[in-house]
Amino acid sequence: MEANWLAGLILAALIINFLVETVAELLNLATLTPEPPPGLADVYPPEEYARSQRYTRAKTRFGLLTGAFDLAVTVAFWLAGGFAWLDLWVRGLNLGGIVSGLIYLGALLLARTLVSLPFSIHATFWLEERYGFNRTTLRTFIADLGKGLLLAVILGGPLLAGVLFLFNRAGANAWLYAWAMTSLFVVLMQFIAPAWIMPLFNTFTPLAEGELRERILGYARSVGFALDNVLVLDGSKRSNKSNAFFTGFGSHKRVALYDTLIEGHGVDELVGVLAHEIGHYQKRHIIKGMALGILHLGLMLYLLSLALTSQGLFAAFGLTHPSTHVGLAIFGLLVSPLELILAVLMNAISRRHEFEADRFAADTLGNGQSLILALKKLAAHNLANLTPHPFFVFLHSSHPPLQARIEALRHHTP
Repeated sequence: MEANWLAGLILAALIINFLVETVAELLNLATLTPEPPPGLADVYPPEEYARSQRYTRAKTRFGLLTGAFDLAVTVAFWLAGGFAWLDLWVRGLNLGGIVSGLIYLGALLLARTLVSLPFSIHATFWLEERYGFNRTTLRTFIADLGKGLLLAVILGGPLLAGVLFLFNRAGANAWLYAWAMTSLFVVLMQFIAPAWIMPLFNTFTPLAEGELRERILGYARSVGFALDNVLVLDGSKRSNKSNAFFTGFGSHKRVALYDTLIEGHGVDELVGVLAHEIGHYQKRHIIKGMALGILHLGLMLYLLSLALTSQGLFAAFGLTHPSTHVGLAIFGLLVSPLELILAVLMNAISRRHEFEADRFAADTLGNGQSLILALKKLAAHNLANLTPHPFFVFLHSSHPPLQARIEALRHHTP
């Protein structure tokens, strides 16, 4: 009886989660307007604005289709007894708890990758291609897929083995030990990723000598930001979209500009973009974000420890022999609605950080005009939606809408 009640509750939660996201997407489509909002008419020429709306509609519809298919496959696999069948097959190999757990979760990851592969191919080679963004070759696509799976095995495998070992052997405090271990992994990745992982996917080259390099290094010195070099990332290898980012700490920190960003912006605008990225570091947003991520990990691991003790939960998925690896898979489904709630909080903090980084750039540059111009060009180049619905922003957006950022910068400009 308990199993049936829990199964119904989990199914209802998954469906409600999907419906909430669908409502947000449909509301977002409903706010598309035939004319740009006041003050943003200069962002897009009329034909490009219409193209940006077609792109938003196409992405939204494809996303809804993908989400519905993912939900249907997940529920079908569950109701067909897939979780229990796979567990019985793995147990029959008699390889021990940890190895069996790795095979079980690895099989689910591989199956999910294969099921989603047609959608990834369609998104890359049809949707993005149709709107002029895709520059990914089939060879690069396959290489990225292979590298991603290999990294999952090399880095994720040992980490997952450690989690399985602790929850199998460490008793009631397993979640605390697992939290300590995964937190250390998160911190180490801040140093490992810039130096070892990112170069597997992209080529980073030092920014060439010239006015842009001197202006950027001069600005960095003026705000007390130790920066010996600026790197250019070959983003055009995969997409025509533009971006910039900051990652890492100490001697491993990197400020990188996409080559497509450099192609489309003047020196003042690029310095404005870098000022914003440096603002994230100077305002300790990187550290705060990592701390929030670690707290999030702790909460998830604690809830996992509770889920692993629920016999009814395993029974709801047709399992008669509870195990840590199956519990992890089930928990991934169970926690989806909670993750949506947590994402709302994380996105709200992220939007506040974006405003703070914008203000830092305006203060240190003396005005926000160069950043405003850069943000407008970025929006146009990436076919951004200028009129997102407030509920969509609340639910999904890590960055404030363009109009809100521009208004904040104008009001704050010294």
